[in-house]
Amino acid sequence: METLLYTAELVQEDGAYKLVVQDLVRDTVQVTPVPKSAVDRLPTFLSVLSAKLGTARGR
Repeated sequence: METLLYTAELVQEDGAYKLVVQDLVRDTVQVTPVPKSAVDRLPTFLSVLSAKLGTARGR
């Protein structure tokens, strides 16, 4: 059985990006600004992380 612990959304608003992470266990939300350069590198970062952990891509 899976238990969802966190959700994460990358949101663009008025040209700015923010990462919204919801902790479903503690019922909290954190919002952090993210520079566009980090957003642009996100697919590469996720590919490297998946390769390093040996996990399948996507869900």
